[in-house]
Formats: sequence, C-alpha cells, structure tokens
Amino acid sequence: MIQPPPEGVIRLAVETALAEDRAAEDVTTLAAVTPSLRGTARFLAKQDGVLAGLPVALEAFRVFDPTAGLAVHVQEGGRFAARSILAEVTCSVRAMLQAERVALNFLQRLCGTATHTRAFVDAVAGTGAVILDTRKTTPGLRDLEKYAVRCGGGTNHRRDLAAMAMIKDNHREALARAEMSLADGVAAIRQRTPGVAVEVEIDDLDQLEAALAARPEWILLDNMSNADMAEAVRRTHGRAKLEASGGVNLKSVRAIAETGVDAISVGALTHSAGSVDISLDLEF
Repeated sequence: MIQPPPEGVIRLAVETALAEDRAAEDVTTLAAVTPSLRGTARFLAKQDGVLAGLPVALEAFRVFDPTAGLAVHVQEGGRFAARSILAEVTCSVRAMLQAERVALNFLQRLCGTATHTRAFVDAVAGTGAVILDTRKTTPGLRDLEKYAVRCGGGTNHRRDLAAMAMIKDNHREALARAEMSLADGVAAIRQRTPGVAVEVEIDDLDQLEAALAARPEWILLDNMSNADMAEAVRRTHGRAKLEASGGVNLKSVRAIAETGVDAISVGALTHSAGSVDISLDLEF
C-alpha cells in the first residue's frame, strides 16, 4: 500500500482550495439543493492513466459532510483505462456539489503526475536506474505531488532543504569566495548535521575527482553528455551514487539510464505533468 500524506497535510491543502473556491458560500447549491438529500456519484475516467489522489478527493467532501464514504474500484497506483469507474462517493448532495470542483482538481492533477511518472519508470525498466522527483513542485502542494510520484512508481528525492545536503554550483562559488575547498564544505556539513546525506553537483568530468575526494554519498551529474556520464560511472566505480539531471525527457531517459547511473531526476514529473480527464457523475 502506498502511504498517503499525513491527514493534516491533506486537510490543509483541501481547506485552502475550498476557501479559494468559496465553496461554503455556493450560491447555487445552498439555494437549490435541500440539506437532507443524499446521493452517490461516480468518478469516471475519460482517458487512460494511473490513479493518485482519492484520499484527497474524499477529504474535500468530508469537510462539508463528515459521513462521506468512498467505494474504491481502482487502488492508488493502479492503472486504469478510459471509461473506467475509479470510485463512488456517497454523501450529502450539497456536500458533493460544493466540493466537486476541488475534489476533481486534485484528483485530475495528481493522476496526471502519477501517469507521467509511470511513463518515465516504464521507459527505464530493466536498467537498474530509478526515477527521482525534485523540489520543482507547486507551492503548498509538495507532499501531495510527491505522493503522486510514488503512486506512479517513482522515488522521492530530498523533500526539502533540511532533508539532505546538496552542494550546487552557487554553493561552490560561495565556498571558493571563502577560500574553502569542496572537501571543506562537505566536512562542515557533516559537523553541523551528522547523519544527513550529502550530494555534490558537478557539470564536467574535470570536477569528478574533487567531488569523489570529498566523499559525498551522491554526486549529481548536471547536463552532461551520455558519453561523459558513462565515463563518470566507470571512474566512480561505486564510490558514490550517481544521479543524472538536466533536460531529461521521455525520448532521452532510456539512453541516460543505460549509461549506468543509479538514478535520474526529472523535474518534469511535477512541474510539467498535465491533468487526466475525469468526471464526477451524480446518480441516485
């Protein structure tokens, strides 16, 4: 079972979205629908995809009707075909109509991320490389989007700036200005936050030996050619995990994986995924 984000994280995201939509002031539903009316509605897929987000959609209905329940037909992380019934929600019709747009917005977008991720995961199958997400997420929705990546078979990279240390190009410039070496920077991180993994970014093979000498757990190969990445794999010989990054797409990802890198980070999983077309059809 894929672990969803904490309930408090889901609740905050949903309440923020409902407030933005002024769902509690729905002038149509509050006037035209009697409070006692209950019904069932089906989440119907209009295209193929991978499921993510049912717990978030359900929370949108429960804000207005705590008794709302979900009959699940496709599990989180499962593939579905167009015209599939994904789940059925039963609750107050008022709650259903007030929360419909927000529930669908979350479900469609998270399914889009999961579906996009699964395409990358499938593209590298058999190579041993894992697909990582990045911090290029929608502000306020990081945990939900990283959950969708997991539903798609991807692996979450560092969640935030405190979860893992990463010395990137601008950090290297700052170290040089302070007359500190890369090894000095890694040592300072280990002294301040022992136990936290360290990654060093490089953009050419000339920087590899210095990076290896600093003994980080990971080295990020940024926008390097496939030939150079394969050479980095050969020279590293398991002394650090290697992550490929930069402009990765579905056409290029297989060849990158075949260089022998351990992981490939893809910002597009979250910043460029579309939405899957899903409708909510009310039935009584």
